[in-house]
Amino acid sequence: MVDLLRACDNRGMPMSPVLPEDCKNYMIDIDGTICEDIPNEESWRMATAEVFDDVVEIINSWHEQGNVITFFTSRLSEHAMITEKWLDEMGFKYHGVLYNKPRGGNYHWVDNHIVRATRFRSKFTEFITRTVEIEVFDDE
Repeated sequence: MVDLLRACDNRGMPMSPVLPEDCKNYMIDIDGTICEDIPNEESWRMATAEVFDDVVEIINSWHEQGNVITFFTSRLSEHAMITEKWLDEMGFKYHGVLYNKPRGGNYHWVDNHIVRATRFRSKFTEFITRTVEIEVFDDE
């Protein structure tokens, strides 16, 4: 796992630790994102879910670059054994799985850290990240 860095606020008070600047925390959905979309009501299909093209290689490359990989799924915690067995059999490298994500989509994440979201539409590919710096000038 990645070593977290100590952080302090502007008063010098300790805050929650942070990742190194060159490290990302990938939170990746399972059903409909890395494999076919399987509802919890048909959990018997989870053991044989069809993984999407290139997903394992891309996620594993992020892991090998030192990023944190966590699957964040609406699957229930009772699906943990079948889910993690399937992830391992498919060859995914990851740090953890978070279960019981609210179902239904339309997520609005509120956090005190930077959050970037990417909506999966059809093909899993490397992300293109652009950073735009804005300079503010005083008219004085």
